Amino acid sequence: MTSRHSRISPPPARGWQRLKALAAGLMLSASAQAAVPATDEVNTTGLAVTDDAVQVGILHSVTGTMAISEAGSVQAEILAIEQINAMGGVLGRQIEYVQEDGASDWPTFAERSRKLLRQDNVAAVFGCWTSASRKAVLPIFEQYNGMLYYPTFYEGLEQSPNVIYTGQEATQQILAGLDWVAREKGAETFYLLGSDYIWPRTSNKIARKHIEDVLGLEVVGEDYFPLGHTQFNSAINRIRLKKPDVIYAIIVGGSNVAFYRQLEAAGIDLTEDDVTLLTISVTEDEILGIGGDNIEGAYAAMKYFQSLDNANNQAFVDAFKARWGEDSVIGDVTQAAYLGPWLWKAAVEKAGSFDVDRVREASIGLELDTAPEGYVRVHENHHLWSRTRIGRAGADGQYQVVHETAELMEPDPFPEGYQ
Repeated sequence: MTSRHSRISPPPARGWQRLKALAAGLMLSASAQAAVPATDEVNTTGLAVTDDAVQVGILHSVTGTMAISEAGSVQAEILAIEQINAMGGVLGRQIEYVQEDGASDWPTFAERSRKLLRQDNVAAVFGCWTSASRKAVLPIFEQYNGMLYYPTFYEGLEQSPNVIYTGQEATQQILAGLDWVAREKGAETFYLLGSDYIWPRTSNKIARKHIEDVLGLEVVGEDYFPLGHTQFNSAINRIRLKKPDVIYAIIVGGSNVAFYRQLEAAGIDLTEDDVTLLTISVTEDEILGIGGDNIEGAYAAMKYFQSLDNANNQAFVDAFKARWGEDSVIGDVTQAAYLGPWLWKAAVEKAGSFDVDRVREASIGLELDTAPEGYVRVHENHHLWSRTRIGRAGADGQYQVVHETAELMEPDPFPEGYQ
């Protein structure tokens, strides 16, 4: 495997046996190995495909305030690529990746995406985390007909032919989470917090509408903070004054470390019943920096937690730790990022081509029953059918699932009344 601009070290020798064992068992129901077809048959649009290799891009922040959140996505995508290569690759070709650093800066994401598509001619890109970075690169992917696999839970209100959204949209996370906390905790008042960019603001706009117009409850406060912000004492004082039943937190990146530590220092005990904190932005990756003691008792609405008890997830966690170290953790977005290369492989092999138009067409209806989160399926709107889960953070840095939907939730990026 070839990598350029990669900041990731090679796997320890002890990890290869488990990695290969998992790879051997990760067979997609829509994917089948076939004889190696000629390059001119599977690449008619000038992509970086040779007789024995295909090049893809990885585009995440490995520096800046978002690195705490995005590092796991890089690790998951590389793990998936290595496993696919160990199985024989895609259409008989080994995957090579070009890794670029978005540096927590949206214009840099746009510039790097243009390089990947126009200079490197990659067949697909796995990347972005924030909605701001996705919005920055989207016009470039649509202009040059690239394919982006985007792993992050997000606000919805978007559907592009050039994006496969492997995270959840608002109905699968925001609305489902608010319904749960209102029902199970008897919540009546909410205080909304968020980082100051499109995802938290739009998500809280959707949340406020649902709280007030659908649930008939009350929002008693709303605050936003710049990315990288570290001084939350004024906001915490306002929360203490308003005494909401629920603190609804959508703070991202490294700011979470300061917020939860200052919340703990202010004496707001999330393990007690007098206040519930529900987040849609803090995964196990962020808790690694926050410290489990500082967030114990908080709830998160996600579709995946590392603690999920199923055979798929156990194999994934074992392989991830074998590759990246026993102290590594896996969050919701990390798992969704892991799905990207597998879904792309399945679509390429179903299409019998690396051409983006054919991969796009082949993606609809793809099923993956070996996903760590469980069975998922690609909807015609390019989002995934998946379950919603509520987890509660423990002092050990892991979430324990306290609720999950019985059935897969159909993705609806444009819910009526929330646009």
